[in-house]
Amino acid sequence: MSTNVTTINPATGKEIKTYELMTEEQTLKAVEKCHDAFTKWKATPIEERGKIIQNIGEKFKEQKEEFAQLMTEEMGKIIAHGNDELDLCAAICEYTAATGAEELADEEKELAGGGKGIVSYSPLGVIYGIQPWNFPAYQVVRYSIVNLMAGNGILLKHAANVTGSALKLKEIYEEAGLPKDLFSVLIIDHDVSEKIIEHDLVRGVTFTGSAGAGRKIGEQAGKNIKKTVLELGSNDAYIVLEDADVELAIKTCTEGRIYNNGETCVAAKRFIVVDAVYDQFKKGFVESMNNIKLGDPTDENTQLGPMARKDLREKIHNQVKESIENGAEVLCGGEIPEGDGYYYPSTVLGNVKPGQPAYDDELFGPVASLIKAKDQDDAMRIANDSRFGLGGGIFSKDEDKAIELAQNHFDTGMVFINSFGIAQVDMPFGGVKNSGFGREHGGFGIKEFVNAKGISILK
Repeated sequence: MSTNVTTINPATGKEIKTYELMTEEQTLKAVEKCHDAFTKWKATPIEERGKIIQNIGEKFKEQKEEFAQLMTEEMGKIIAHGNDELDLCAAICEYTAATGAEELADEEKELAGGGKGIVSYSPLGVIYGIQPWNFPAYQVVRYSIVNLMAGNGILLKHAANVTGSALKLKEIYEEAGLPKDLFSVLIIDHDVSEKIIEHDLVRGVTFTGSAGAGRKIGEQAGKNIKKTVLELGSNDAYIVLEDADVELAIKTCTEGRIYNNGETCVAAKRFIVVDAVYDQFKKGFVESMNNIKLGDPTDENTQLGPMARKDLREKIHNQVKESIENGAEVLCGGEIPEGDGYYYPSTVLGNVKPGQPAYDDELFGPVASLIKAKDQDDAMRIANDSRFGLGGGIFSKDEDKAIELAQNHFDTGMVFINSFGIAQVDMPFGGVKNSGFGREHGGFGIKEFVNAKGISILK
């Protein structure tokens, strides 16, 4: 078994840095230290916690250029998207610092049977986060900042290929004044990770990643009676209705498919277009996707960088080939380019039907599935014909109709109307079905790992 991990630049295929894996003994000691730090932190007034959270946000702004370059080097996102990510991290810190005390304030009520009730929100303890590589800063900030504000301690097992980004986060947090050991990075393998989930001092587990891995982690946590939040994969449907602004839909759907090199859980993936505007959308969308500039992620003119790892490129190319073997057609892209790095072109598949990976599975890369629907009802049926349910989109000039469809018919955790978005700090983020459960952002995430304690004073 390997005793270290090596990060690799996906734009060149060259090694960046090697890190030594922690031993099981070192890891268990880190859990204990995090718990010790938590016992002091939970006694820190929430206003003081908020000041440190605010400082962390300022550090993200100060070190944005350096951190964005590191993320580009480790996982290949273009610099502009790295800057977007760090702006979002700073915004999460600012929002949490401004609203956290109110969200966690005691609630007093008159009891129906007489007397007074108090609901208090107490921190649980050490929360273990297992996070993916596609947003090296944001994925961690999303769960860690609200939990630090709530008074919890944080353990992080980040994806091996962004180990440098994990350590950069720890550096930023501690520079901002966070007590040592309260946010601890664990450079460990999966076997040791299981020991963390089992550990008595670990009170909650949050995971972002594939549905398959989510099942295993959820099972391990459930066996040990640990609260979990699971944010898993998806194949989000974006519906273009007859009364849509088709040019807006083409522009937005292109951005939604290639953003972050297409490696986004809530990316636009299946494009379901009603028959009345299908040909118009198809022509413009294929042309738009075909014109995407693939190349060096450090070049400001690049629109699409490399896949984060070689195996990920192989996986999506195999999904494309299997879809073609089962009847899909390539409308643009679909071929691995020659040269160094793990590049894959923006690709559109047509004639997409059930039984193809392009219809049934998550394509985690810049590959779009174009599907024709008869009408609005058929489009919504196809959109919901998925084991996933994270996000989705509706394009229609009738906003009231789009809202009604989103509220009453779209079986997902999030819906974007005439737009594409990654996350909003003041709206819930999360999914249903095989996309997981639990919510982050918007005042929801801060209460996922707290003890809602009922105190009754009866007459």
